[in-house]
Amino acid sequence: MSLAEPLRVYIDSLVHPSVQQDPLTATRHRAFIAPRLLGSLIALAAFPVYLAMRGVPSALEISVFAWLVIPILIAYYLSRTGRYEGAHILSSFSLTGLVFVVACKTGGISSFAAIWLVVVPLEAALSASRKVVAIASTFALAAAGILLVAQTLDVLPPSAIGDQAGLAALGIISASLYATGLALGAEALARTSFWLLYAEEDRYRLLARNMTDVITRHGRNGAVLFVSPAGETLFGARIKDLMGHGLFDRVHVSDRPAYLSALADAAQGEQQSVEFRVKRPQGKSESAIEFVWVEMRCRLLDRTPGGPGAREVVAVMRDVSDRKSQEQALEVARAESERANAAKTRFLATMSHELRTPLNAIIGFSEMLVNEEQMRLDAARRQEYARLINDSGNHLLAVVNGILDMSKMETGDFEITPEPFAPSRVISNCCDILALRAREAGLDLVLRNAENLPDIVADKRAFKQIMLNLLSNAIKFTDRGGRVIIASRLDGDRMVVSVEDNGVGISDADLPRIGNPFFQARSAYDRRHDGTGLGLSIVKGLVALHGGDMQVKSELGRGTTISIGLPLDCENGAARATNSAPPTSFELARRQTEIQVRKSA
Repeated sequence: MSLAEPLRVYIDSLVHPSVQQDPLTATRHRAFIAPRLLGSLIALAAFPVYLAMRGVPSALEISVFAWLVIPILIAYYLSRTGRYEGAHILSSFSLTGLVFVVACKTGGISSFAAIWLVVVPLEAALSASRKVVAIASTFALAAAGILLVAQTLDVLPPSAIGDQAGLAALGIISASLYATGLALGAEALARTSFWLLYAEEDRYRLLARNMTDVITRHGRNGAVLFVSPAGETLFGARIKDLMGHGLFDRVHVSDRPAYLSALADAAQGEQQSVEFRVKRPQGKSESAIEFVWVEMRCRLLDRTPGGPGAREVVAVMRDVSDRKSQEQALEVARAESERANAAKTRFLATMSHELRTPLNAIIGFSEMLVNEEQMRLDAARRQEYARLINDSGNHLLAVVNGILDMSKMETGDFEITPEPFAPSRVISNCCDILALRAREAGLDLVLRNAENLPDIVADKRAFKQIMLNLLSNAIKFTDRGGRVIIASRLDGDRMVVSVEDNGVGISDADLPRIGNPFFQARSAYDRRHDGTGLGLSIVKGLVALHGGDMQVKSELGRGTTISIGLPLDCENGAARATNSAPPTSFELARRQTEIQVRKSA
């Protein structure tokens, strides 16, 4: 290890901790401490040699050597306080004082030492501070003025040195050499400053080129002055096309006010964050475009190149399309959860009504039958009570069967057994079953079966349940004196059956929800018509299992037409329906209810 390495380490240790993290300032501190500390120590070490060669020194010579302690103390002052400008001022003052004293003893303003006053402001220039240079120049000019006035008034003592010409040459040479050293030091500091700045810019350039976020600088009116290379990937455009108002032209029209407002507020000193959509080409095709979500965080630029009045804004942008998609998915999930909760509430409200009423009838009439006094009633009254109990039990069984069938369809456990049969006979049979109810309700039941209707391959029991549910609903929601028309026809490789009534109809607001489990149009606790709201849901599910579809057309106060389309061969439709759609509100309600039951348990 060379001798220079320990010296360098020692000089580095003298740098004040407050500036050690700033390479340029730390270099300035080292450049100030090293020459003063080492120069003074070397000069003091040479003092014995000087005495051996010179003999007994004069008072002036002793003063000069004693002054060499001052630079050491100033270097120590900078090391302890870190006050760079204050150390330079003390150094200028001490050098000016030394030159003034020597000049007073050696001829005043014409002394060989007076030329060193020129060095004082040059040394101060290394501080890169106008304040220090001005103070050092004031020291030098004041000392020169005092020497000039004192020499003019002839108040200075006679020169203690005879050979003024030789000393003048020595003073000029030494001052020139010292000034040369100062110039080399200034050049070294400038070179260090350049390389440090270049290294810092290179780091930022490397960071800007490799980071996925886009860095932009905006001037007046939001015009883009700089875009990092990542902008080409994010915006799908060349950098030069984004300059000026090129980026603004790509912002979605409805998001432009928010974009400009964020930049304007940031120019006033407030940090802003805004999300907006930006247009960019989709894939390699320039004709196809897509909008991506971009998050922009912007603030006022600390040191604006154009001065304080320019007020430029720096912004960081990133693609947040994935996060937006996740937020939308969460919003859909939340809406689905709310829908499930509403379905659960509707399920509980409907079940409480549909179960309580027949259970109350069964309990009440059965208690009357077991009562001794009621047993004395005639056989007709007892038979009526027994019939009411039977009807209530059948109603409960129908409700439970409907719930079970709907649950099986929702979970994919409902199985259909396709078989060939004549649909016209099933439709006629269903009309015969409900003909009595239609007559009691004062309705006309009209059947219009197509003559050329062929046999179909489907689940006969399921088809019969579909027709019974449709006819029951039509009869239930049609006022006395109305008419229900059942029509069937062949449509290519499909059979279409429609049930039309001129009953109460369905409002436009309720029409999209028809077919949802437990939903009844104009449903309320005081609704006019009994029922669970499962009829059309079961129809919709059974039709879907056969690979068919259901359409509902209705007008409030004019009537409703429900049409179902079934393929003539439903075996393929049943296979396709195995992969059922996402859970509907019934399944969600059932799951929500199970969760609530588990929590309460």
